[in-house]
Amino acid sequence: MKLIVQIPCLDEEETLPLVVASIPRQIPGIDVVEVLVVDDGSTDRTVEVARACGVDHIIRNTARKGLAHSFAAGLHEALRQGADIIVNTDGDNQYPQEMIPQLVAPILAGRADMVVADRQVRTISEFSWLKRVLQRIGSRVVNAAAGTSVADAASGFRAYSREAAIRLNVVTDFSYAMETLVAAGRKRLAIAHVPVTTNPKTRESRLFSNMFEHVARSGGAILRSYAMFRAYTVFLLCGAFFIALGVLPYLRFLWWAATRSPQVSGHVQSLVIGGVLVLFGIVLVVLGVVADLLSVNRRLIEDVLLRVKRLEYGEGSPGDEQDHEAGIGDRQLQALRRRRMR
Repeated sequence: MKLIVQIPCLDEEETLPLVVASIPRQIPGIDVVEVLVVDDGSTDRTVEVARACGVDHIIRNTARKGLAHSFAAGLHEALRQGADIIVNTDGDNQYPQEMIPQLVAPILAGRADMVVADRQVRTISEFSWLKRVLQRIGSRVVNAAAGTSVADAASGFRAYSREAAIRLNVVTDFSYAMETLVAAGRKRLAIAHVPVTTNPKTRESRLFSNMFEHVARSGGAILRSYAMFRAYTVFLLCGAFFIALGVLPYLRFLWWAATRSPQVSGHVQSLVIGGVLVLFGIVLVVLGVVADLLSVNRRLIEDVLLRVKRLEYGEGSPGDEQDHEAGIGDRQLQALRRRRMR
């Protein structure tokens, strides 16, 4: 059983040694623990420091491509290296790497495909009251979209089983956290969460410049991810809203015609506005039908991509996939099969 801890980095030469040194190399149920650093075009000595720390694998982007791209590249490389479990942590030493055994325990026990660390935001003194409130609201919105019950949806300290990593696709260019959680929930992957503490803050986030930018971009990522899986619902609700809104001017026109004056020519604009709104709502409903048909095509493409990934990463025969779908596949048994194939 191989565990790979991936660390997306951007100018982390000062904190990376702390992260690597605190990663446990002996974990019950795990045979091998390796470290993978994904450098996102750092301008400092991050790569040199990573080599000096003795990390096992390094991926280097020649230019900054963003956290989501680095995360996806790390998943791909970890799978290529034969990882059975992948843990993602941050290079700023925010998360306690000593708790990786607790993080991967639900996966080792076969109870989860994905585990999200709960930072217990209410207890973090560095977070302002506004940030705490927004984190709780954001987690509730993500859980509603994903159909999950994760306490800290924005946490980047996560563990993925090999099966989950293969099934998840990252298409956003902002942050993987919201998108992968929504995708995992909609794909009916088993998701768990475990409480963790956090280390003292070392720097400000480089993902966003202020809290409102974070809320706006995270909200867009959540809506986009949800629409990918429930496009018809999104367009239908939006269309119904505009149709209902368009009916109001018609009701206003009828009310004026029935109660105020037989001369209602001055209120014809109500009919025009209502007609435009109703027409726009109908267009959205039609777009929803088209989007639903496209989502069927997306599911077929993802199925093909899943099979390609299994071939690329040396997975077993289609029978292995059927075992997993039936709830039979045990992670250690799958790891043993891969070793025999090699």
